[in-house]
Amino acid sequence: MNLRHSPLTAALLLAIATPVLAAPAGEAPADASSQAKQLDTVEVHGERVRKASSPKYTEELVDTPQTITVVTSEVMAQQNLLGLRDVLSTLPGITFGAGEGGGGYGDSINLRGFNATTDITVDGVRDSAQYTRTDNFNLESIELVNGANSAMSGAGSVGGNINLVSKTAREGNFSTFTLGAGTDSFGRATVDSNHDFGTGQALRVNAMVHRNDVADRDVEEYKRWGIAPSFAIGLGSDTRFTLSYLHQHDENIPEYGLPYFAAYGGLLPGISRNAYFGYRNMDRQEIDVDMLTGVFEHDFNDRTSLRSLARYQKVDQHTLVNPTQGAWCLDSGINPSTGAACTGTMLPGTYQPSGPRGTTRDTTNGLALSQTDLTARFTTGSVEHALVAGFSFMHETYELDNGNTQRNADGTAPAYPVMDIHNPDNVYAGPLNYIRTGHTDGTLDNQAIYAFDTLKFNPKWELALGARYEHNEGDTRTLTYATPAAGGAITVGPTFRNEEDLFSYRAGLLFKPADNGSVYLSYANSKTPSKASVNGACTAQTCEVDPETAVNIELGTKWNLLDERLAVTAALFRNERQNYKVADPNNPDNPSGMQQLDGKARVDGIALGVAGNITRAWSIFANYTYLDSEVLQSVSDRVLEDTGIDAQAGNPLPNTPEHSASAWTTYALQGWTFGYGVTYQGDFYTASTANAPRVKSYTMHRAMAGYQFNARFGLQLNIDNLFDKQYFTRVRNNGWATPGAARSAVLTATFKF
Repeated sequence: MNLRHSPLTAALLLAIATPVLAAPAGEAPADASSQAKQLDTVEVHGERVRKASSPKYTEELVDTPQTITVVTSEVMAQQNLLGLRDVLSTLPGITFGAGEGGGGYGDSINLRGFNATTDITVDGVRDSAQYTRTDNFNLESIELVNGANSAMSGAGSVGGNINLVSKTAREGNFSTFTLGAGTDSFGRATVDSNHDFGTGQALRVNAMVHRNDVADRDVEEYKRWGIAPSFAIGLGSDTRFTLSYLHQHDENIPEYGLPYFAAYGGLLPGISRNAYFGYRNMDRQEIDVDMLTGVFEHDFNDRTSLRSLARYQKVDQHTLVNPTQGAWCLDSGINPSTGAACTGTMLPGTYQPSGPRGTTRDTTNGLALSQTDLTARFTTGSVEHALVAGFSFMHETYELDNGNTQRNADGTAPAYPVMDIHNPDNVYAGPLNYIRTGHTDGTLDNQAIYAFDTLKFNPKWELALGARYEHNEGDTRTLTYATPAAGGAITVGPTFRNEEDLFSYRAGLLFKPADNGSVYLSYANSKTPSKASVNGACTAQTCEVDPETAVNIELGTKWNLLDERLAVTAALFRNERQNYKVADPNNPDNPSGMQQLDGKARVDGIALGVAGNITRAWSIFANYTYLDSEVLQSVSDRVLEDTGIDAQAGNPLPNTPEHSASAWTTYALQGWTFGYGVTYQGDFYTASTANAPRVKSYTMHRAMAGYQFNARFGLQLNIDNLFDKQYFTRVRNNGWATPGAARSAVLTATFKF
């Protein structure tokens, strides 16, 4: 690698070298406080998460040549982090997209410079539906796996993979109940109860009911409930089977936010932080998630085991939204979109809604899959092997009905009244007629075989190898409906198909200078076909294009210090998209207009982390990420050759902050636990174009105080955004952005039996 920032490189090399000289010291605490450990361990009330949940990872995380962060359910509860975005927002190097993505409204995630929206897995298998994952009540942990991960989890991007680990029935009896109340109409109740029948059978039930408004916002709200039973048989024996089910229902008024323009430093002048520019009596998001999972496990002996997972999942989402879009005229009489004086009937201090008002989408994602893994440990000569071989089958379906509910009977748009920019009218009183404009359906099938082997040559040297071969095939068809005013004709579009055979691989060389540490160098690729997700449509210009390729190279170190109480980690990495699709207009040698794989982009970065217990009472979880991103080429080779112009080359990648960091620390004192956290996100651009909005940096603080009255009962107070910082996330180019929640407080009572 050729990193241009030598002081940072030197800092990394120093971080790698220092632990080699440090001698572990101190005694392990009898009951360490819950803290997430970056990369190599998670300690939860004296227990440690020693390896990733997937059977594809055979070694402890300290001996896994890849950056992995594990955040447990206890840590989420300690910081009152409830949804996926809540958790990921505390991990550096992650930003979020605005509003609707290609598959609909929901989680839109950028990881270390590249889109990772479809790189989400649940229990190690794909979860590509785009919806808002609002609650972690049934999650044991969240694993953030950085770098190209196609070999492990299938076709994907170079940024990484986010794995959600479900709670399941297990041995032992326990019951935990929580009741929470707070500002902004916050109310929450959960139960997590596991009953061990004593015959190798256990039943676990997780349930949740929740509601909250959004701090300092007048309209947005979240309501949901969920239940997740799990039944296991054969616990403690060689043959085990677990059947789990999850149902969650959400009724939300989603956040589209406030007008945001780069030329004005973000929020337009004169706009109130709590203003709502949609329609409170129309906007809604309803989600139903149903997931049925069966896991069969068998140990042939202490060196060979089999695990097979089967899942059926259905996600239904209905959204009706009025994005913050239209024409603006500031008090100064200036149109912020043009910088010129307002024209037409627009008066100073007014807003004229336009664009996709009343947009209505009904989506259904179906998923059926199975994954089987065989793990075997054996030796060949003096080399020890930990081999995982497996195969998977997946079938996904997608249906979308889209249209508009705020229409005249003939399908034409109503005349939206001009609003006061300071006090927008957010109650819709116009005509209500649902006019369907389109229907899309798609399928995606994937069959894969893979193998991973960790070769231990001696106590000092290990080599991890892995490869995956998969066949990926999908199609998309769209029907277009004319309005009644235009005759109501239905146009059936062509069915676009994409079929690819993909080969992904990874390799990591690991050196152990001591039992409690490692230094590694890894290399991996990722393959992303044009039909990478079932809800992603390929077109005539993209479906026949070969898969995109990206690579990740990482040099890192992981150390467990202070008798493995404290984890110190460092990694230097490069993520590079070697060939992504770009337009190739007016090319006589390409009359179909097929896009070309000539785009190139790169992110060089550093990740540092420290986590664990400094003393018996004092714990810390802190991370820092530096990202140096650059567009290398954004036009086709022909355009570059003919014009010599590539306007984006040399610009940073969108949604990629150069600096970001977070820290959370707690101190236990005679039944009390005090916690304090800070999150910093540096500024970034929303696009690689010259006039792209620049999202300002922000620093946000949170605090916690808890008291454990006895082993069964405790109280915890959380204050989020302690200093009421105004900041924005999910920013759309010269459109809108979601304001971060204002200061809020929640008091939670926990009962354990």
